[in-house]
Amino acid sequence: MNGKEQFQQASGWLFKNPVADFLVKRKDFLLLLGIIGVIAVLVIPLPAPVLDLLLSLSFSIALLILMVSMFINTVLDFSIFPGVLLVTTLFKLSLNVATTRLILSTGEGGSVVEAFGSFVTGDNVVIGAVIFVILLVINFNVITSGSTRIAEVAARFTLDAMPGKQMAVDADLNAGIIDEAEAKKRRSDIQREADFFGAMDGASKFVKGEAVAGLIITAVNIVGGFAVGMLMLDMDAPKAMSTFTKLTIGDGLVGQIPSLMISTASGIIVTRAASKSNLGAEVTNQLAQSPTALFLTAMVMAGLGAVPGLPTLPFMVLGAGIALVGWGRNRAIKAEVASKAAAALAPPKKDSKPEDDRIENYLAVDQMELEIGYALIPLVDVNQGGDLLERITMLRRQCATEMGIIVPPIRIRDNILLRPAQYIVKIKGVEIGQGELMTGSYLAMDPGTVSRKISGIPTREPAFGLPALWITESQKESAELAGYTVVELPAVLATHLTEVIRAHSHDILSRQDVKTLIDNVRATHGTVVDELVPALLSYGEVQRVLEGLLRERVSIRDLPTILEALSDAARINRDVGSLVDAARLGLARSLCKQLSDPEGVLTVLTLEPGLEQILDASIHAGEKGPRLLLRPELVGRILEAVGPLVEELSASGDNPVLVCSPSIRHPLRRLLEANYPQLSVLSYAEIVPGVQVRTRGMVQALDSNQNHT
Repeated sequence: MNGKEQFQQASGWLFKNPVADFLVKRKDFLLLLGIIGVIAVLVIPLPAPVLDLLLSLSFSIALLILMVSMFINTVLDFSIFPGVLLVTTLFKLSLNVATTRLILSTGEGGSVVEAFGSFVTGDNVVIGAVIFVILLVINFNVITSGSTRIAEVAARFTLDAMPGKQMAVDADLNAGIIDEAEAKKRRSDIQREADFFGAMDGASKFVKGEAVAGLIITAVNIVGGFAVGMLMLDMDAPKAMSTFTKLTIGDGLVGQIPSLMISTASGIIVTRAASKSNLGAEVTNQLAQSPTALFLTAMVMAGLGAVPGLPTLPFMVLGAGIALVGWGRNRAIKAEVASKAAAALAPPKKDSKPEDDRIENYLAVDQMELEIGYALIPLVDVNQGGDLLERITMLRRQCATEMGIIVPPIRIRDNILLRPAQYIVKIKGVEIGQGELMTGSYLAMDPGTVSRKISGIPTREPAFGLPALWITESQKESAELAGYTVVELPAVLATHLTEVIRAHSHDILSRQDVKTLIDNVRATHGTVVDELVPALLSYGEVQRVLEGLLRERVSIRDLPTILEALSDAARINRDVGSLVDAARLGLARSLCKQLSDPEGVLTVLTLEPGLEQILDASIHAGEKGPRLLLRPELVGRILEAVGPLVEELSASGDNPVLVCSPSIRHPLRRLLEANYPQLSVLSYAEIVPGVQVRTRGMVQALDSNQNHT
């Protein structure tokens, strides 16, 4: 069997060995065994060959950590560094204990320790001691102390910057720039970065403590070794001092050089918060970015070489090298400028401008915006307990469930021009609603069951304009016991936002949204979609019908039923008003369910017969569908008669509903919607069998002569 076959057989046995196979699969056990081994080194005497191997391992680990810190792009690429720092510190301290035990017990330190001691000290122990002290001072007072201070500052500023970073992520999510998965990843990275710098703040103390321990161990080794050499090993004083000092210096160097490398790696990592690439690339690019600086440096170096008494060759060689780098960098910059100039003179290509420079980007208008004063920022900031963003997410889902529309992402931005606690809701850049909250307070409303009054600052609930009180947190419990409905500030703002969306859902619905909704229906009801769009109606016509339904606060969630009704009606009449009525007939059962009370009773208002006849006779066809041509005084009387009845129904908790004949339903709704947007107008045909109807009033707007007629 040749050597190759022997190697293959041995390696095959190694990787097929059950223990090796287990350790490969369970890498966590390797670290566990390593930590147990470190603890064992503290108490078990080790022979010199084993100690040499472990000291060499310490060197290789420290060098690997330094190399990794040089080539990472962000601190999160080496997020385990604080934990590694703790384990390696414990490992090096255990090796210090082991080497101290070996030196004091045998007068020998192993090959690695003796080699370092002999190489550095040579024949002069004093020189070796001075070099060792210098290394110790550099590690302790310069690198370790600086890394510790940087870690403290980085941890504090990273934690202070977290709320702003979280708000930026949430703003991008609400604006639709990123999706939920990307937002979750960014939030996780922000949290991990804060945790990393917090851990580094604590882990850097271990490095500083190790440097202090190394100084103490060195002093103890020299004194203890001198005593052991004279009293136990029968050495004379000069030999004992020379032998144990050399071994102590070698031991100190073996411990301090890995510590120096790890301390340097720690400083490199905590100072790279703003880096985007590895350290070597950034140093090269940034130091050589200015040819002028390079040429000036080369001139100064050449000048120093010309000064009498200074060595000419080193300064001249370095000056020439720096000038050569500057010349190369200058050529590269000129080539880059020429390339840009050529690109600017070249004929423009379609979409050749960078995305950020496109003029078209400034034409974009956010479909929905929420501008807030600075005092309301805590409602948005998750780190300050704000849950408004979560409420908005739930709001969008609720609107999709109740109304069947896709609410666009809502961009939230602070506006210093607003009052501190003021907010404004905008749709397509136009202000639709606004309100002002009282920070640190709760909104208390009387639902009609209040047993006793409480003190507070009178106000109006922004969503519905109901009378309310601003109360303090200390009054919250007593207000709830008194029967008030107490609402926290995020709920007040979210409720107002919900009502704005409901009232203006027809403005929010875009043609692209309609196409998205129809494409979604196509997956399960492809036949009706293909039959209707575009054979009978275009996307724009379907959009106008859906807008008409939403304007009357009719949910379009059951879109397949709406499309089926439109498919039948569009063959006869393509008037938008008629199509809206046809869609409502298809949704009649859900309409009655929506407008009935919990007991299933539909409370309605009716029109006096004479008025209904006059309205029916006043219908005229127009470009935008049928409309009523009435005398202004009659219109005024109708509006005056409807108002008290609507208020009475609303005060009793019933949905205000007016029923009339199918022919006048649509034009009558158009007449009343400006003054009474909350009033639903039903036709008799839309009341399905089985619904119990209760009449609460009649709209009487005619005088006795007209009524008699």
